Amino acid sequence: MIDKNKIEFHMKEILKALGEDPEREGLKDTPKRIANYYSEVFEGINYTNDEIAEKFNVTFEDDLVVNRDNNDVVMIKDIEVFSHCEHHLALMYNMKIAVAYIPTDRVVGLSKIVRVCDMVAKRLQLQERIASDILYIIEKITNSRDVAIWIEGEHACMTTRGIKNSASKTVTTTFRGRFLEEEKLINRIIGMYKKNGN
Repeated sequence: MIDKNKIEFHMKEILKALGEDPEREGLKDTPKRIANYYSEVFEGINYTNDEIAEKFNVTFEDDLVVNRDNNDVVMIKDIEVFSHCEHHLALMYNMKIAVAYIPTDRVVGLSKIVRVCDMVAKRLQLQERIASDILYIIEKITNSRDVAIWIEGEHACMTTRGIKNSASKTVTTTFRGRFLEEEKLINRIIGMYKKNGN
């Protein structure tokens, strides 16, 4: 669990190391504010992927899915999240996620997919791991092996420091099952993703 008291103590020490006075008026409450901020934006650290799957496992049986040769694809895209890079604790921002899956015997509530993405992002992360974590959880909730995750984001560790390339975006894709095996399905979800300007 996140220890806010330790965060507060160490933030005071960091302020001192920066040459600041943590007791001055503008900074007096900063360590406490940062401790509260961290407990919110790193909430996902408190849960394993299996626990997130259990927390948001709200599915509905679909007789139509069971009784047909299923090529239906469910996609929710433009899911906005932010995360923090584990290498520099820098912000990964303007991040948009698309999640697609082929239902088997059940479908998941769409808001739960958004909540899964949000919770997974609330960790010290890599963009590639965000994708693989979400994919694992969606597979577990939906009981479908046919899942695809597409993420596009900007990274402050590249845009505000180092090379300072403000125009660059990082795109990652993680496909499983038929999305890897069948070219028509691959082209279909790429078309669904790119429709309306993506």
